[in-house]
Amino acid sequence: MKLLIVYYSMTGTNYKMANWAKEGAEEIGAEVRLVKAPEIVPAEVMNTVPHWKAHVDATKDIPNATLEDLDWADAIIFSSPSRFGGVASQLKQFIDSASSLWMEGKTVNKVVSAMSSAMNLHGGQEVTILDIYKSMFHWSAIVVAPGYSDPITFAAGGNPYGTSVTVSQEGKFTEDEESVIKAIKHQVKRVVEMTKKIKA
Repeated sequence: MKLLIVYYSMTGTNYKMANWAKEGAEEIGAEVRLVKAPEIVPAEVMNTVPHWKAHVDATKDIPNATLEDLDWADAIIFSSPSRFGGVASQLKQFIDSASSLWMEGKTVNKVVSAMSSAMNLHGGQEVTILDIYKSMFHWSAIVVAPGYSDPITFAAGGNPYGTSVTVSQEGKFTEDEESVIKAIKHQVKRVVEMTKKIKA
């Protein structure tokens, strides 16, 4: 079972979440690729936010997501910060670039799940995930959300659409970090199990 994890992260939150997802998938035997949405913001803009440039530099060895990655995957987990209630433009551009795969029918029946973050409790986490899912319905993908299939969802903030976090100005989760990790791993396990059933 081949799982692609595609994230965008400005200062590292979604990078952490993507890595926990990768760890969880590998623990249960999935073949995993971890890739990032290519950065599209000009350097002069990025340089105005020191943490932004520092994170980009720190993750320069993470490969950029490609259409070949999407074609390869049986399942995909997307992770994006909320940007004004929607998906980060970097990830949205990557999703939009998959038109050729969509036209060839290569996005049909891929299993998809999503995660998100924002700087305050009502900063758009849920609607960002739903924004990703909206595109996935057009792909004819199969959305697998965690729902309330495990009590850990409540401990990690209670988002049934996908694991999400609220991050302070200092970069600290307001949710219990261990609960978030467990929730992400539960979400991944559900994706892997459902993908195996669909492939069978």
